[in-house]
Amino acid sequence: QVQLVESGGKLVQAGGSLRLSCIGSGRTFSSSAMAWFRQAPGKEREFVATINWSGSYSTYTDSVKGRFTISRDNAKNTVSLQMNSLKPEDTAVYYCAARFAAGVATTPHAYDYWGQGTQVTVSS
Repeated sequence: QVQLVESGGKLVQAGGSLRLSCIGSGRTFSSSAMAWFRQAPGKEREFVATINWSGSYSTYTDSVKGRFTISRDNAKNTVSLQMNSLKPEDTAVYYCAARFAAGVATTPHAYDYWGQGTQVTVSS
């Protein structure tokens, strides 16, 4: 079993920055690929970024490339999402997810464990 707890979401003005964090406990955190997804009201949950177990590989959805950076610290069981140049369309609940199968993935059903989410609101 894995528990994931996100933090860092809040209201921010367009053009601003936020850093989301997710701390994991339980099953060996360092053996999992980690990802961030987001879900806006009335929309499906969408992939944002993922990072492999060692931190040597990451990928992003096109809309956040160059603005967001995913990173992890296995010694602290944390994964972070640095979000810069935020836009109103980034407004959503952001979820951290863990995957213990081989490789990374960009679809929600490929992930085994989820956090409760943290709200990010970007005002124009």
